[in-house]
Amino acid sequence: MHTILAGHMSRVEAARRNEAGVQVMTMGQLAARLAGGLLQPVDLDVLTETIRAALPDVEMGELDPIKDLPGMPAAVTATFDKAWRAGVDLSAVGHPRTDALAALEQAVVERLPASMKRAGDLVALALQRIKHSQAVIGPLEIHGHSEMSPCWRPLLLALAGAIQVTWVAGPRHVPEWLKGSKVDVVTAPPAQPLPATFSCANQLHEVAEAFRWMRALLAKGTPAPDIAIASSSPGDYDDHVFSAARDSNFPIHFVGGIKALTTAEGQAASALAELLVKGLSQERVRRLNALLRGGPLRDLPAGLPADAPLTSVERWERGLTQADDAAWPDGKNRTAEVMAVIRLLDRGADAAAEAGETMLSGLQRSLWRRALREGPAQALPVTLATLRIDDGIEPAASAIWTSAIALASSPRPHVWLLGLNAGRWPRRISEDRLIPDHVLSIEKLDPLPVADGDKRDFRTIVTTSQSVSISFSRRDAEGRMLGRSPLIAELAETYLDRAGTPEHASSESDRLLARPSEFSKLPIALSGLSCWRDWHRNEITPHDGLIAPAHARLTKLFEQPLSATSLKMLLRDPIRFVWRYALGWKAPEDADEPLTLDPNVFGNLVHGLLRETVELLEAGGGMAGADQARIEAALAAARDRTIADWEDAKPVPPDVIWRSTTARGHALAAAALAYDIGEYPGQRTWCEIPFGETDPDEGGRDLPWKADAAVEIPGTGLLIKGQIDRLDLAGDRLRARVVDYKTGKLGKKMDEVIIKGGTELQRCLYAFAVKTLLGVDVAIEASLLYPKAGEGEQAVFPLADLDGALAKVSTAAAASRDALLGGIAPPGEDAAGDRNDHAFALPANAGYLPRKLPLAKIKLGPAATVWEEL
Repeated sequence: MHTILAGHMSRVEAARRNEAGVQVMTMGQLAARLAGGLLQPVDLDVLTETIRAALPDVEMGELDPIKDLPGMPAAVTATFDKAWRAGVDLSAVGHPRTDALAALEQAVVERLPASMKRAGDLVALALQRIKHSQAVIGPLEIHGHSEMSPCWRPLLLALAGAIQVTWVAGPRHVPEWLKGSKVDVVTAPPAQPLPATFSCANQLHEVAEAFRWMRALLAKGTPAPDIAIASSSPGDYDDHVFSAARDSNFPIHFVGGIKALTTAEGQAASALAELLVKGLSQERVRRLNALLRGGPLRDLPAGLPADAPLTSVERWERGLTQADDAAWPDGKNRTAEVMAVIRLLDRGADAAAEAGETMLSGLQRSLWRRALREGPAQALPVTLATLRIDDGIEPAASAIWTSAIALASSPRPHVWLLGLNAGRWPRRISEDRLIPDHVLSIEKLDPLPVADGDKRDFRTIVTTSQSVSISFSRRDAEGRMLGRSPLIAELAETYLDRAGTPEHASSESDRLLARPSEFSKLPIALSGLSCWRDWHRNEITPHDGLIAPAHARLTKLFEQPLSATSLKMLLRDPIRFVWRYALGWKAPEDADEPLTLDPNVFGNLVHGLLRETVELLEAGGGMAGADQARIEAALAAARDRTIADWEDAKPVPPDVIWRSTTARGHALAAAALAYDIGEYPGQRTWCEIPFGETDPDEGGRDLPWKADAAVEIPGTGLLIKGQIDRLDLAGDRLRARVVDYKTGKLGKKMDEVIIKGGTELQRCLYAFAVKTLLGVDVAIEASLLYPKAGEGEQAVFPLADLDGALAKVSTAAAASRDALLGGIAPPGEDAAGDRNDHAFALPANAGYLPRKLPLAKIKLGPAATVWEEL
């Protein structure tokens, strides 16, 4: 029997030597083994849970106000662990705070499993069985240690009197307390590598240089298990190292584990946490469903509107009950099953434990339980982000990314040390969170403070490695200048440029960056360089909107009906017309609960209110002649129905803002209906009446025409479609009034407006559509109505010359269509507008549009003349 106190690599090395009868363990495991009785050291996770259970029952004195805070159990665990390792008896300190902690310690010890013992208790029991040490332990070797916690020292010294104990220090520091003992200390001369010190731009640059260094070693034949990258605080570099490892395709082992949220299991737990903390929505439920890959929500009916937010149980229930059985993937209606889960999720963080057990499985459930132990359910998104799991890469066969303290105990021949900046290596000494220095000095509570440990780890790594490379950052992430660590103050540095050419590239992108001649031949580089040059040329180029003439997609697009919105975009911004309608690029949808409604969306809400109100009035005797009381009653009923439909199908703001928004919409609709624009004998009224639709959804409405009847702009061959805001038709069908409601602010000189540079097309197009569909003998009135007009301001603006306006639209539409089919699609007049939702696709150069728009106007020729029309 032979025992070694060391880390994982000692077990690997023993296996490689085919040694049998070797025990590799920690000092705590050795003490527990000798103490017998299936004892074990206190597990810190169990300790934290026990502390959490004991805290409410113990009077904590001045700590009582904070004992219910989420971080208290973890803080107490750290304090107890530190005190036990230092051999400090908290009850003997003689301070009210330590007395309270001692009382808590006693309560915790009573609650711990009988097999778990504190370090001091294990040592006391082991000392009573020291005579069995030869049979239980055999010869003992300590590897990779430069110090040992005070609690274990009495046992080690006692063991030295009963068995052979060898402290294999090598070039490491030998503790003073070993001198004069029976422990055999084996030393070796320190290695004398000349550390190479590099000054890097920032942390990301440091990691990139470290991976280039690792690639160079591998290219020279250095085995991967001989390579390590380390830092005193790995958390500062974890994200950069993880990204670089994936980019370079290096199998590098993260000794401290990888973040759980970088895995699919962690993302599933995170999706559930987001749903519970932020509330229900269709997007969150579908994201969780996709990550779970099964479960009660695995199948949802196809009838659910994709953009319906479904932010409440009621909305989910309405949406699911409206779906037919045939809409479910296998024809089986699972509404009851899905609603049970939705109700569970709607309970929020209070149902976190039940939701995790119901929805998650395997590692997902394990992570969920760990997160709930770490903090309250309301903090799940935060606690999940702190969890780590093993990456599954074997450290004995791979390079490692580790902490300095771990590397010092198990050194490797070739090492790169990151972050040798002032204040980071060594780190600053900090007091214990619960026992400050004025209560119990740091020297007693923590015999090896973090700063001293960092210095010792640095010396150990340097003296036990064959080659050492050191790097530090010149600036932090915010651009502030950083200083060098005092540990490397005497070393000469090599300045590395962030854009410098590496000798060995760490990844494909790094290789292409290092070889501009190779990169410049790639299609993406050729395209990018050509694009950049074209943007700066004083002419319209293919990168400004010159396309293939008579492109098939555009030809097919012009065979379909165009709406007034799409026609306006064709006239005023050809390139955006191509992006939106030919390529199908759409702006991102609003959040599940937008803070406010976009003006255009608010306008749609008002139009919906008007349509419902008019339909109710028409069904109850007609809108013509309806008094104010009947209009108000119909509007109130329409408001309830419209709001319910809107909430089922569209994102809405939070409740308080939504109520205010619907109240404004109600007031605006009431103002629109209150304007006296005259009545025809036997008048009938419609709102939101469709025309030119290829696949109309008439919903059983009694329309004055067929909604799929074709409407063509004269002389252009272009079909149009749309929804007329309001149509009043006389009983004899010889007179008609078209009203286009404008929910925005009243513009200037609206009485002079005809088509307003191509921005005001609805009034003209809708009037022409009515004349086409009802017959040329019908007398048409076409007006704009601004309900927001103030008292005394003109609110109704009729179109005086319909034929003249239509001629202007026809000429402009034909010219724009011909220019586009001729391959000319540059940015137009509206490209620089505030409401250009495709502005992200334009160059960000501030001078681009002012320089290119005059050139585009020349290139478009007759198609641009509409911009100047009144």
